[in-house]
Amino acid sequence: MGWVRMRVRVRSPPVMQSKLLCLSLLYLLTTLPLALYVSFSDPASAASRCLVFLPFRSSAPSSAASAALFEYPREYGEHKHAIPATRALCSDPAVFSDYKTVLEEINKLCRNLSASPYAKPALRYQNGRRNSFAGNLSTVERRSFFNHTDSAVEIPCGFFKEFPVRESDRLAMEKCNGVVVASAIFNDHDKIRQPKGLGSETLRTVCFFMFIDDATHRVLASHNILAGERGEAGTVGAWRVARLVAGAGGDHRLPYENPAMNGVIVKYLLHRLFPNARFSVWVDAKMQLTVDPLLLVHSFVAGKGADMAVSKHPFNLHTMEEAIATARWRKWGDVDAIRAQMETYCRNGLQPWSPIKLPYPSDVPDTAIIIRRHGLASDLFSCLLFNELEAFNPRDQLAFAYVRDQMSPKVIMNMFDVEVFEHIAVEYRHNLKRGNGGAGGKQGITRMASSGDIAGSSCERYLLKMWGETTK
Repeated sequence: MGWVRMRVRVRSPPVMQSKLLCLSLLYLLTTLPLALYVSFSDPASAASRCLVFLPFRSSAPSSAASAALFEYPREYGEHKHAIPATRALCSDPAVFSDYKTVLEEINKLCRNLSASPYAKPALRYQNGRRNSFAGNLSTVERRSFFNHTDSAVEIPCGFFKEFPVRESDRLAMEKCNGVVVASAIFNDHDKIRQPKGLGSETLRTVCFFMFIDDATHRVLASHNILAGERGEAGTVGAWRVARLVAGAGGDHRLPYENPAMNGVIVKYLLHRLFPNARFSVWVDAKMQLTVDPLLLVHSFVAGKGADMAVSKHPFNLHTMEEAIATARWRKWGDVDAIRAQMETYCRNGLQPWSPIKLPYPSDVPDTAIIIRRHGLASDLFSCLLFNELEAFNPRDQLAFAYVRDQMSPKVIMNMFDVEVFEHIAVEYRHNLKRGNGGAGGKQGITRMASSGDIAGSSCERYLLKMWGETTK
């Protein structure tokens, strides 16, 4: 009987048979140490590379910086859902002078402006009553105010309908004659968060105002953070809470049905809400300041000779990139309206960013924090931009370069790096609500554009130039 030959096949373990799996394991093993390092590295060390305090860090905030400004009930969750900063290195760090020096210089600037014969409002504003808060102006009407050469010309700048704040809040707003920090929460979209890193005199020197509506007030009252329905809103830590009220019998509604549009009233018309303030810092309610606002005003605006300061967008350079992202990620639901807005802007001179626009380094800002010196150029920019927001939508980045590039006089703008932005504040996610269709209302399916869509479009030359293709 012969031997039966048997062939034995040695197989590799199944886990080693997939090249894709092997590569994935290799990637995991090489990136995991880096991820752990980033996760557990000291955030203060990263901030120290982006924020430079002179002559040394301890001279900025005092013991007040570490004290809790307000004790929230645990269930309120004011510190939930923070978004981690991803950028640790800065090519152009922000430099802050000694807190005491900054305090003296800002107070002196405010006193000098108040005593100056030029302390009266730099712009004259249209008054009266119309069917919308900003007057429902046509494109031709809005553009007619871009070139402001005659100081006698009155500018349309909102308030053609009532902005319903309590009389006690209105009086307090008029008394604020230095630096104001303002924010707003409508429809309970965010949490009230306390600023950090405040100097010893900041709460006595700076006005902090948080504007809320009834929906937000009800939630705060349910947590016993504010008084009940009939009570004055009062204060929450650093913030004086100004509640917008509907009035007797509901006669006085908020200016817009869209909460985001009510928010941009505060965001861009601070110079009108606080007519005697000399500087302002707008802070989106999703942000928590971690640097004293006096240091921000001094470093980004007063020290730079700028009219306003805002961060560059972390990703987008051109307005059209932001418009495409707005449609793609459904930041505004009416895609056709976004397209109509861009067509209007392209027909009226909007150009993609190029070095010819320097010293403006970008066409797209991150406007979660805006620092302003109230004066002719910044006030005019704010008015013109707000008129565009009512005409189209509250996505302010879409109208930003269109107004900035074509207005006169030019606004001196300090657009600082996003790395700095991530270290002067902490960003949090908005409150999540079931059935919330987003700021733009009902959402549909977004159709992606094809190359054939631009033929014959007013933005064809813009897009070809942005893509680096010939426009002949």
